Amino acid sequence: MTTGGFADGAVEFLPVLAVGATADIFVVDDERVLRRYRDLRDATAEAALMRHVWEHGFPAPALHSSDGAEVVMERLYGPTLLQALASGEFSLQDAVEIMADLHQRLHAVPPPPEATGDDVVIHLNLHPGNVVLSETHGPALVDWAKVTLGPVDLDIAMSAIILAEVAVDSGGDYSRAARAMLVNFLAVAGGNPLAQLDAAAQDRFDDPVLQPGERRLVAPAAALVRRYAPSVIFGA
Repeated sequence: MTTGGFADGAVEFLPVLAVGATADIFVVDDERVLRRYRDLRDATAEAALMRHVWEHGFPAPALHSSDGAEVVMERLYGPTLLQALASGEFSLQDAVEIMADLHQRLHAVPPPPEATGDDVVIHLNLHPGNVVLSETHGPALVDWAKVTLGPVDLDIAMSAIILAEVAVDSGGDYSRAARAMLVNFLAVAGGNPLAQLDAAAQDRFDDPVLQPGERRLVAPAAALVRRYAPSVIFGA
């Protein structure tokens, strides 16, 4: 296999930039990184949707090339939104407005020809840890491993559940802040996440990346979203 001019075995000699749950990211040069799935899953469909949204002006890493499990993409510089929250550089309201704006911009991208019905490109993992406050694009969305075509409300519901998982983790350092973020996010994100909440919770529960302790948070997180969503969406 070759990816962007890298032959088999050559990747191992590149410096490691980050180690994720399912993939490793290597430094190619100052402008490019290479991400490779450890289970060697095919990233072709993911790369195609990344390229599609980028070509329509959405702030995501520019795609240079892809081959099988490997993708060469633009290297982004800047802290994550989560890091900016922790440092106090950004407020909770700043963060939820950035998340909501990225959702709205992504869902406004014209769907590719293979989309059916009202399906659009959805990320399914949009949270502060996956938003880079980049020097080149401003807030940019990374980690496109779960990208697919689907209903807008599923994407919003998934972000809400991920925030709610932090909120219901009573032993966590950020549970109170996450609860406030959840309420504010539901108020500004638009759509009706309740319509896809059960599907989002099931998808999240089935995520093989989650540890058992994290998986136990999914049901109470979904319940918290169900509790808060009506009051902020419908004014109940």
